[in-house]
Amino acid sequence: MTQDLLIEIGTEELPPVSLQGLAKAFADGIDAQLTENGIGHGPGTPYCTPRRLAVLVAQVETQQAHRTITRRGPAVAAAFGPEGHPTKALEGFARSCGVAVSDLARERSDKGEWVVCRTLESGQTTARLLPGVLEQALAGLPVARRMRWGTGDAEFVRPVHWVCILLGDEAVPAQVLGVRAGTETFGHRFHAPGPLTVTHASLYPRLLRERGFVEPCFEQRRALIVDQVQQLTATHRVTADLPPELLDEVTGLVEWPTAIFGSFDESFLSVPPEVLIETMEKNQKYFPVRDHNGCLQARFIAVSNIESKCPEQVIRGNERVIRPRFADAQFFWRQGLNQPLAAYFDRLESIVFQDKLGSVADRCRRVARLAGSIAATIGEDPELVGRAAMLAKCDLATTMVAEFPSLQGIMGRYYAQHADEPPAVCAAIEEQYLPRHAGDALPARGCGLVLALADRLDLLVGSFGIGHRPTGAKDPYGLRRASIAVVRMLVETPLDLDLNSLLSASQGGFESGVLSPGTTDEVLAYVMARLEGYYQERGVLPDSVASVIGAGGATLSQLDGRIRAVQSFRNRPEALALAGANKRISNILAKARASFDRAARPNPDLFTDDAEHRLWHRIQGLELATAPLMRECDFAGVLEQLAQLRDDVGQFFDQVMVMCEDRSVQDNRLLLLTLLRALFLQVADISMLQIAHTQFIEQ
Repeated sequence: MTQDLLIEIGTEELPPVSLQGLAKAFADGIDAQLTENGIGHGPGTPYCTPRRLAVLVAQVETQQAHRTITRRGPAVAAAFGPEGHPTKALEGFARSCGVAVSDLARERSDKGEWVVCRTLESGQTTARLLPGVLEQALAGLPVARRMRWGTGDAEFVRPVHWVCILLGDEAVPAQVLGVRAGTETFGHRFHAPGPLTVTHASLYPRLLRERGFVEPCFEQRRALIVDQVQQLTATHRVTADLPPELLDEVTGLVEWPTAIFGSFDESFLSVPPEVLIETMEKNQKYFPVRDHNGCLQARFIAVSNIESKCPEQVIRGNERVIRPRFADAQFFWRQGLNQPLAAYFDRLESIVFQDKLGSVADRCRRVARLAGSIAATIGEDPELVGRAAMLAKCDLATTMVAEFPSLQGIMGRYYAQHADEPPAVCAAIEEQYLPRHAGDALPARGCGLVLALADRLDLLVGSFGIGHRPTGAKDPYGLRRASIAVVRMLVETPLDLDLNSLLSASQGGFESGVLSPGTTDEVLAYVMARLEGYYQERGVLPDSVASVIGAGGATLSQLDGRIRAVQSFRNRPEALALAGANKRISNILAKARASFDRAARPNPDLFTDDAEHRLWHRIQGLELATAPLMRECDFAGVLEQLAQLRDDVGQFFDQVMVMCEDRSVQDNRLLLLTLLRALFLQVADISMLQIAHTQFIEQ
């Protein structure tokens, strides 16, 4: 038989940001434990509100299936004597199983024949197993820090007030987190504060909706909020910002959502809109409102957790709460305008960036020096870039950024604009922090790009140089993010700059003896190691990346072009044979330890086979054909030309013995192969490609 299973844990208000994740983990844990205990069941539906975690599992079997347990004893050869009588070993095995020798059976396997004891174990009832199932599921929840309450020793993310467990219409007796399970749940804290009896597990969501003033489904509650917000914006002819993270958090804060439309004094709009939005979204959990041109309005939408008979009072209460926050922001903004942004630089001398690396002002001077060098290399104005670097961190000394740390850079741009700094400098102050996260936009090419690159390089070199490397999940300085940002800026912009030279220039900006020897090499290796993950996210195979890195000698922007060319080349029908041939050539040259002068050329008079002449003629032609393509960085074109070598290389290896007895002929052939391999190494070491033969069967 099967019944629906309801498990609900009623708590004090749960953390809204992690509510949806907790609910899913709880449902997954129950599903896994039921499966592990051999209890058949249908799909589980998670439910969660600020005051509850619940799961409703359909068609749960009310009892485990019976199962046969096989216990293996001694081998048959050791179980019976010469006349077929049971040995002491067999009799001891039978006694340990609690059966007679005659009740034992035999079982044959590849390793021999054994005596076994088979017993039938009756399945336990699901109700009896559920307390253990629930205990394991709760223990596996991703809770970083658990709480204790009262005088008991139970621990959970929040204190537990009630537990409801029903299998069909039957209560399941259990003691969970110090609370005895029953059949009662509780609705909305104000609209339905009394207990509600759940008569059947399947009626749980309907009971909460109809009598409890609770929408238990997270997704449906979220949809209700979106629908109510859209109705308000349509009525008032405006639009609302609905960031997914904020929408999820608000959904995790309410059980019976009611959207309300509020307003604030328009004088506050003199404050930069990012500040007002930050206050509304982060502090008050309000949705900002804009007109149809995208301009922020002196309006907001809040979501109340009560269906008030006097909604005007709720609206006035929310308006009253936000007013002092906006007043503080306005004060901070005006205070920051009392002096130009550059005047804050002296305060950076007293702000420590890192004990060994000096103050924030020291860092600004290092970045300015490096950024000026990069700017001169790529044709940007070094003076503008240097000015931006010296002003880049000045907003950290303002009270506005001290109150709103996430607005660093943004506020710097506003203060720089107010001080009539050049537009490129103002933009660069904000763009220095791009990209802030995975998938974020890069700085526009120019002053901001140079500043952002120099800033990341200084961070990486300085941190690695004093031994602050990322370890496991710990990366307090965001070095993984910084390294990916460097890769993206050099590859996607693109900037044809040598990363090793950039790192060396950055290291040169630190005082002698501060950084450990080999810092540049260590950072270079770390950044290059991030390439595989970077390209894997873009569907590029790891061996394509490795083959290009293995060839060496290129900037990251050129590496990108080569990697894309190799990824395309590997799908050509010639790729399999040429990759194999390059692997063979690599092995031959390594075994022979062949080394030739870069200007050396084969002697055609030593060729003894037509295949040698054809291959040499083809190599000379391809050297001429690929040279202009390499100058134009047309790496796909180079590989397309080299694909013509397949037949000539194949015939060479079919007809020519490279390691012949005549040493002069042998060296001549090794030189020929060296030049052949050099043609490919212009782009990649394709001997590293792992190309399956089946890839080309249809071709």
